[in-house]
Amino acid sequence: MKSSLYIQNLKCGGCANTIVTQLSRLDGISEVDVNKDTDEVSFNSVSEIEIESVKQKLSDLGYPIVGDANSLPKKAKSFVSCAVGRLTK
Repeated sequence: MKSSLYIQNLKCGGCANTIVTQLSRLDGISEVDVNKDTDEVSFNSVSEIEIESVKQKLSDLGYPIVGDANSLPKKAKSFVSCAVGRLTK
């Protein structure tokens, strides 16, 4: 099942790299793509359960779904995730 989510705090290719790497590690998730221009993450999932796992992982990385709380700690986490993504490119 193809799904798309719009996220907050997406800044650059480093962010996108971290998101693709981390979401691809989740069971039941494949074909992860990040569009930096639209702040959209798209992926294939086996069922609705995996979509919730993706939302939680994105939030844990500092990229909450649009409409969810975007606290200062989440914003700080996104900067760390961004830096890690830049280093592992």
